[in-house]
Amino acid sequence: MAVASNSSTQKKRYTVTALVFITLFLFTILLFSKRALEPSLSLYKNPFPQIPSSSSSSSSSSLPNSNLSLPNSTSTERVAVDPPSSSGSNYQLPVLHSISSQPVDPPTQQPVSSNSQTEEPTEFNDETEQDPGRENENPFGEMGETGCDLYLGTWVKDEHYPLYKPSSCPYVDEAFDCQSNGRSDSEYLKWRWKPEGCDLPRFNATDFLVRLRGKRLMLVGDSMNRNQFESILCLLREGLHNKSRMHEIHGHKITKGRGYYVFKFEDYDCTVEFVRSHFLVKEGVRINAQGSSNPTLSIDQIDKTAKRWKRADILVFNTGHWWTHGKTARGKNYYKEGDYIYPKFDASEAYRRALRTWASWIDRNVNPSKQLIFYRGYSSAHFRGGDWDSGGSCNGEKEPVLSGAILDNYPLKMKIVDEVIKEMRVPVKLLNVTRLTNFRKDGHPSIYGKNATAGKKVSTRKQDCSHWCLPGVPDAWNELIYATLVIQQTKSKSKNS
Repeated sequence: MAVASNSSTQKKRYTVTALVFITLFLFTILLFSKRALEPSLSLYKNPFPQIPSSSSSSSSSSLPNSNLSLPNSTSTERVAVDPPSSSGSNYQLPVLHSISSQPVDPPTQQPVSSNSQTEEPTEFNDETEQDPGRENENPFGEMGETGCDLYLGTWVKDEHYPLYKPSSCPYVDEAFDCQSNGRSDSEYLKWRWKPEGCDLPRFNATDFLVRLRGKRLMLVGDSMNRNQFESILCLLREGLHNKSRMHEIHGHKITKGRGYYVFKFEDYDCTVEFVRSHFLVKEGVRINAQGSSNPTLSIDQIDKTAKRWKRADILVFNTGHWWTHGKTARGKNYYKEGDYIYPKFDASEAYRRALRTWASWIDRNVNPSKQLIFYRGYSSAHFRGGDWDSGGSCNGEKEPVLSGAILDNYPLKMKIVDEVIKEMRVPVKLLNVTRLTNFRKDGHPSIYGKNATAGKKVSTRKQDCSHWCLPGVPDAWNELIYATLVIQQTKSKSKNS
């Protein structure tokens, strides 16, 4: 019995020992298996990680010395400033444009757009791509007030004038080249327009050209706008180091007979153009009962040249002098609306209706976020002893008018212009030169609209006391365009900075 009992006890010990060993063995296998499996299992942990909230993002970005930044389309851009031109100016506004943060070659110039709806170069609106909310903002700046009335002031002597030498510019036609035509006095060249309460930015031709880069500037109107057109060509030419880089694209020389010019500035890929339109509305003819043709003016139809206007980025319009004489002034069997020709019609009312036709066209066809519109006001004439066709003269005038009722004269035509522009949807900047030209009875070609040198005799019976010598008064009109661009773009950039 004792032997059997011992044998049974010994078997139980072996069994317990085996169970303990097996348990330890299984535990060891399980432990190693868990550790081996953990790296694989961790791939499936948290399959939808949390996206940081905006508050946590902002708090992390505010940490000191944080280099974290959100992805941004503008994060790889910087702003470059064009170097100042050689003709220094205390008022020059740097022109900004976006470029890559990596060194690149100078930007190639883009061809002048034939469609005013194309994207504007960044010189005029350097933040357009950075802020989609500004897509409707005018790239030339706001069309608001400029801080002081640029058109209320006086002329002051300035020995730094004129801005280009007489007879130095090949784009002044004979009718306006007074010095070459024998005018001997020159003090009329040394006057500068000075507004009350502020100064105009000193004219900088190079800076003006930079602002025009990739643009089409077009002057539309009568020969007074051709006068201004020739002036701006001469002014901008002074900003070119290589003056051969400017040319009329069709090879035309400026004359009275031709009504369309396009001058290209190669280095700035811009054009300055002139389109003749005496009235801004449609001129036509009618055949009377006797078979003769008589001129008519359709005051309810825009001029046929309007198809060209659409292609410009900056437009400068004028009309006025052709409304003061001939059939236009008399208004007999001349003014037309629809198919009806008025036997008699008031010229001032016709002028108002024609301007409203023009204004309606502007409101329908101009994109104010892409195009800038100026209307240049009536330019004063200074005939003594009669009108332009009845012996009026201005020969011998060498000083401006400095006092008198003429300085406050504001013609009815300008009051009509004011009225029409206020009614328009598209903002139009009025170049109100009427009062500043009231002073300048000394600035007209008078008898020097024809060459009087080489023993030629020039008639004094009909004198030009409407147009202006070049250099001369129209240079100031273009200085005012430049000043408007500088002031408006400065205000626009200040507002958005």
